[in-house]
Amino acid sequence: MEARLVERANIPFKAIPAAGVHGVGLRQIPGSLAALSRGIRAAARIINEYQPDALFFTGGYVAVPVALAGRKIPSLLYVPDIEPGLALKTLAYFAKRIAVTAEESKQYFTARSNIVVTGYPVRTEIANWSKPAAREHLNIRSGLPVVLVFGGSKGAHSINMALFEHLTTLLEHVEVVHISGELDWSLVEDIRQSLSQKQAEHYHAYPYLHEDMGAALATADLAISRSGASSLGEFPQFGIPAILVPYPHAWRYQMVNANSLAGRGAALMIEDAQLKSGLYLTVEKLFETPEKLDAMRKAMLSLRVPNSAGKIADQLYEIAGDKS
Repeated sequence: MEARLVERANIPFKAIPAAGVHGVGLRQIPGSLAALSRGIRAAARIINEYQPDALFFTGGYVAVPVALAGRKIPSLLYVPDIEPGLALKTLAYFAKRIAVTAEESKQYFTARSNIVVTGYPVRTEIANWSKPAAREHLNIRSGLPVVLVFGGSKGAHSINMALFEHLTTLLEHVEVVHISGELDWSLVEDIRQSLSQKQAEHYHAYPYLHEDMGAALATADLAISRSGASSLGEFPQFGIPAILVPYPHAWRYQMVNANSLAGRGAALMIEDAQLKSGLYLTVEKLFETPEKLDAMRKAMLSLRVPNSAGKIADQLYEIAGDKS
């Protein structure tokens, strides 16, 4: 999916072989090491052809072969989640400088003098939406509160199913913007056919949003989502209170992100296993206590870091000009 998004942005894309070694079975390790070796050679060819002044990494095991091949080139590592994974910690040994989303990420690195807090970068086309323009664009006209439900780039089946469980009741009180992911889109179409006309007018479903994701965020009075790294930047950008459901199979990164936002009063957290029983009651209670929702909104907005992308770019320009 990342390849398609990069190409959609008209940025040249080249793939290299890579595989993870952390958390895999013993039988997979030889194959993963072989892929790593091929990746280093492929990355070396790309670096030799392109002759970069600096390297920029945002993590994942796919970056390790590039870091090894380009270890003599100044590099900037950006850590999007609160807690870095093993690949990010490995990349930190090669990085001339490390940029982090939040101050609390510093505790995960032994050397902290080369770490700068930049916040999470939010695309300009997302940040520029206003609530009135977004609601007009998405045909939201009732004046009811808007709940945004999504599960990341591929969707989240458990969140989708919990929403379907209570959808008709919710639509009596709120409008729902639902980004389901492509895998569950056929289920969405079936559910939509079963709604009354009034309910259907309050249900705005999409398999995925590209340019209109900013409109979906700007229109929301409450978000229900996973707690990937983007939640640390996009929700504060618009001051959106959130109910976060950490993905249970992603080590603990999403749990740490969710705990960070919840600990600051900006979000509530529900475990994936408790979704069906707890989601509707949590939403209902929040809208019955507007002072709680308003306090969460203010707490989320206080975490906004302006011009994060510009701050990261400044660091990259600086190390690109420093060949020492």
